[in-house]
Amino acid sequence: MPDRREIGHNAARELVARAADRLDADGLGAAVAVVDAHGELVAFLRTDRCKLPSITIAVNKAFTAAREGIPSRELGQRSRDEGFPLTNFGDPRYVGWGGGVPIVVDGAIIGAVGVSGLPEDDDVEIARWLAESVGSAG
Repeated sequence: MPDRREIGHNAARELVARAADRLDADGLGAAVAVVDAHGELVAFLRTDRCKLPSITIAVNKAFTAAREGIPSRELGQRSRDEGFPLTNFGDPRYVGWGGGVPIVVDGAIIGAVGVSGLPEDDDVEIARWLAESVGSAG
C-alpha cells in the first residue's frame, strides 16, 4: 500500500500566519490557500483589502499546483505553447495563472499554496516563499 505524506493543519495554519504577517506588514490585500496533495483546502487566509474574486482564484491556483505537481503558471504556459485548453482536465478549477506552487518535502508533493490578489509576479513570489519554507520549518 502506498505511503502518502500530506501537509497537516498545523503546518498549513503556520503558512497562512506567515503570509498574514508579510501581507499585513506591507498593507497588501490578498488571499492565500493551502491545500493537501489532492488539492483540497486545509487552511485559508483573506487579508483586509482583498478583492472577492481572489478567494476562489487562490484556492484554484493551489488546487492546480497540487494536482499537477507543477506551478500553476507553468501549466498555463504549457497550455498556451502546446495548444491544449485547461478544460481538457475535466475540472473547472484548473487555472493557468501564476501563484500556485506545490509544496515538496523529501521529493514528495505534500500539498500546495495558492496566492491571489497581487500582481501575478508577486503572487508567485509569495507562494514560492511559503512553499519553500515548509521544508526548512521541519
